[in-house]
Amino acid sequence: MKATEVPAITGAYLFEPTPYADERGFFCRTFDADVIRSVGLDPDAFIQDSVSRSVRGVLRGLHLRSGAGEAKLVRCSYGRIFDVVVDLRQESPTYRNVATFELSGDTQVTLYIPAGCAHGFQALTETADTSYRIDRPHDPAEDVTIAFDDPELAVPWPLPVTSISQRDREAPSLAEVLKHKEG
Repeated sequence: MKATEVPAITGAYLFEPTPYADERGFFCRTFDADVIRSVGLDPDAFIQDSVSRSVRGVLRGLHLRSGAGEAKLVRCSYGRIFDVVVDLRQESPTYRNVATFELSGDTQVTLYIPAGCAHGFQALTETADTSYRIDRPHDPAEDVTIAFDDPELAVPWPLPVTSISQRDREAPSLAEVLKHKEG
């Protein structure tokens, strides 16, 4: 497994496994504490695993946590997703940068998203399972959502949105979220 820094988002990494493939399919390691540690992250900080299943066109996001934020490892374990990270850490040299990735079950690449970044994704296949490993318990009172179609962010979502939660559909703009955060 190798770690590659994401230039557009300071502190973000892609962890690319080395699959072993044969006539049965493949096997690969999707989490390696030593590799995580090699880029300065604490592998023991990740305390909760979750998975979501989405169908083609479903959009989830853009989400982040208030307070101390939430760092996470995200991987598409089955299917393919278009994944988006927005750096909202005011002290970051990549503040307000948007980075996009295609994550797939074929590659099992894991994306590390630092606390203070918004995250969202869209399912590109009929079924897409997305696995999350987060560094603190989920507290719904700290959930923050930003409009997925905010023109300031101009995220190039690849498909028409077939389904989205009411919370995501009614999310405020980035400007509104930042104004509330500063006020």
